Amino acid sequence: MDDRPYQSLRMKLFFTKGPCFYAAFNLRLFFQLLFRKADLLVANDLDTLLPNYLVSKMKRIPLVYDSHEYFTEVPELVNRKRVQKIWKSIERHIFPKLKNVITVNDSIAELYEKEYGIRPVVVRNIPSAKRITVTKTRRELDLPEDKFILILQGSGINVDRGTEEIVEAMPSITEEAVLLIVGSGDVIDILKDKVKQLKLDKRVIFKPKQPYQELMQYTANADLGLTLDKDTNLNYRYSLPNKLFDYIHAGIPVLASSLPEIEKIIKQYKIGDFISSHNPVSIAAKVNEIVENKTLMNDWRKNIIFATQDLSWEKEEQILKQVYSRHV
Repeated sequence: MDDRPYQSLRMKLFFTKGPCFYAAFNLRLFFQLLFRKADLLVANDLDTLLPNYLVSKMKRIPLVYDSHEYFTEVPELVNRKRVQKIWKSIERHIFPKLKNVITVNDSIAELYEKEYGIRPVVVRNIPSAKRITVTKTRRELDLPEDKFILILQGSGINVDRGTEEIVEAMPSITEEAVLLIVGSGDVIDILKDKVKQLKLDKRVIFKPKQPYQELMQYTANADLGLTLDKDTNLNYRYSLPNKLFDYIHAGIPVLASSLPEIEKIIKQYKIGDFISSHNPVSIAAKVNEIVENKTLMNDWRKNIIFATQDLSWEKEEQILKQVYSRHV
């Protein structure tokens, strides 16, 4: 773990999942906050909001609600209506009373504004403009030196992220390309089984979850970044994944599914293209088209230089500082 300029506390709970876990966690968090001195409370997503809100009222401490996603529409809840209803009830009760709310993009801000009449401040999770120092070669990372590398990365490589389809597309993708999957998630084992079934062991490379700086060594050594989430729920539809900005700051073009926030970035800066569907044959055709078009790839790479300069944490943090400065 990287050194952090702050203290952290890990809670050991008897329950590790399900309603009992969340009940125990929120109860423990409530008492931790109640008996600790603080000048400001920050609730990170809906599953921490209730205890933070109660303590902020009891102790008259300012509260900032940091909503990293449209929580009540995450895939884990959309098919569990009873549980979803509970979280939605908590949100409906508290959200209209909040004075300081931040979220990750305009689409989610608009959803909240439409429902509760409060527009959150948008602070996107974009890397620092400080140039990534590429210290490792493909050989040092055990990557093929003569291939066009497609990379799909993330700590949530789960269902409906388009990973199964890109693996299924590989037999139809030019032999010039290999697929690099870096990270963790629910479907990794499924993907590995699929690779064996399709006899793609030499064309699909798996790397486990990496520390950020190490991850970016892999990213910067790739040729095309993939973000292929499906429009299966509101949370995915309006997502703006961190990996999109990681690809940009690593200097590689992007192939994406046409989701509103992602599409807005790629089209604005002209740094990539989109799949027309999640059909593996269609994906393969688009990848082959990109691999063959060296001129287009070079144009995208040039445009990424300008995108990197414009999209930086140094700009986003000024917005965040304005939120917190109200209470300093």
